[in-house]
Amino acid sequence: MNRALAEAGPWFSKLGPVDWAQWEHAARWLETQLPEGPHREQRIHWLTLPLARWLTQRVEGATQRPLFAGLSAPQGAGKTSLVKVLVPLLAQWGLRAIAVSIDDFYLRREEQLQLAAAHPGNVFLEHRGYPGTHDLALGVATLEALKRGGEVMLPRYDKAAFGGRGDRSAQGEVVHGPFDVVLLEGWMLGFEPVVSPPPELETVNELLRGYAAWTQRLDVMIALRAAEPQFVLRWRVEAEQVLSRAEVEDYVRRFLPAYACWGNSVRADLEVVLDVTRGLRGP
Repeated sequence: MNRALAEAGPWFSKLGPVDWAQWEHAARWLETQLPEGPHREQRIHWLTLPLARWLTQRVEGATQRPLFAGLSAPQGAGKTSLVKVLVPLLAQWGLRAIAVSIDDFYLRREEQLQLAAAHPGNVFLEHRGYPGTHDLALGVATLEALKRGGEVMLPRYDKAAFGGRGDRSAQGEVVHGPFDVVLLEGWMLGFEPVVSPPPELETVNELLRGYAAWTQRLDVMIALRAAEPQFVLRWRVEAEQVLSRAEVEDYVRRFLPAYACWGNSVRADLEVVLDVTRGLRGP
């Protein structure tokens, strides 16, 4: 039993009473789900279990369901793996959860081409990824449908289409509510406009204002942050396993400016800082 480890975690003080038998049972299950590595125990007892317990408490104290929880984390930080185990873990604890990625709200290929044509020479709007390259109305409609419950069509985005440039899939995924928790995750979720952005980011900074239509629908926000912006490049390379030099340079040119500009603008109810190896920093 890793009770001492759990109690040393950065979020533990935010938790109420803990059912340690339940915690231990869930920890054993997570050990079968998460790959072995130097930080597996830490991620189980400092991140996944505390987050699941904290969300459970928020649901129990809420006046209505579902609870909408945002998860903001840099690319390669492990947010997709986190929500992948959070959904079944919450189910074990009696809560019906669903995870939604803002990546599925990217513009259709034709719309993305129109956006790029409207901003010639703007490398940040040339392809999907940055604020401005999502269908904000589709995101709002999806969140509202999940709030109502019943049958919901979730959009799906095919990143492999058009030689990797991507396009929204013709077929979405039908899910059936009601849900207790909706997890909305994204690398730039929660980014807010800054007062004086670099000149090359002024257009995107203005487009970022529209994303309040998503964040204002969230009840809570969780943020995983990189201790240093340059760590994100290493994580991205590791997550993709094989990137050519050109792809790495393209990533540096297009995405690192976003973390430098807006990375600290996310206002979170819970946050954890990751070191270069994705280890969690203690209090």
